[in-house]
Amino acid sequence: MANNTPQTGIIDAEERQLVDYILNLIPDEDKHGIGDEEVLFVLDAIDDFLEEKGLLIYNEQTDEVTYLDGDIDETEQLQYILNEAKQQHLSLTPVQIQLILDGEKEYGIEQGYYEEEDEV
Repeated sequence: MANNTPQTGIIDAEERQLVDYILNLIPDEDKHGIGDEEVLFVLDAIDDFLEEKGLLIYNEQTDEVTYLDGDIDETEQLQYILNEAKQQHLSLTPVQIQLILDGEKEYGIEQGYYEEEDEV
């Protein structure tokens, strides 16, 4: 999508960096139909999912978001986002959503927001 969509016009510098990071990780063959708007949609849906699971608390008075530690069922999260995308008539595939999720996680690890999980 074009960078002049209303939603992308209101992102801050940190969000811009995250969106660019994710878009740069997505292979060209999977980028069709993925732009700023789609990445931001998935990022918002991640927060909606976390809030529904009690792992994100939003304080309306201070406009602050608190993320809580907890286990996330990644299959359930993917399905949640896929359902949300269908409701918004977005044609994101499960593979595209997973690529955005992977990019968000990699960015979070790089920035120190997440710890890398040890493979068992």
